[in-house]
Amino acid sequence: MANTTFTGAVRSKNGFQSISENATTGTITVGTTYSDIITGSIQSLSGAGAVNLTDLITEVTTTGANALTLANGTAGQIKIITMVVDGGDGTLTPTTFANGSTITFNDVGDSVMLVYNSTAGWALVANTGATVA
Repeated sequence: MANTTFTGAVRSKNGFQSISENATTGTITVGTTYSDIITGSIQSLSGAGAVNLTDLITEVTTTGANALTLANGTAGQIKIITMVVDGGDGTLTPTTFANGSTITFNDVGDSVMLVYNSTAGWALVANTGATVA
């Protein structure tokens, strides 16, 4: 079998990976670069209250039947909200919601991704398990 030197970026299912070979030992090293992943800070919200506009993600811990609010954002803003502890239903009422009037988080893992549109308000992009009414 012929020796082949292989270095550089390779696109895989989980992102870009760099592969390099040590010239002395022949050891192959695979490293992953996550430059295309969106990350953001997390708000931990326990009980009733306001989902903030400053963190990308809000993790909700309900302590009963909790009322949650979400003010209008800025055009193009993305907000992800997920229930992490289920002490009861958390009902979110955005100031302006293009898809209805409320989103209810019933169980751990219920999550939504919203994007703000200055004309229509918060629009639902993705929903896992939450109830939209």
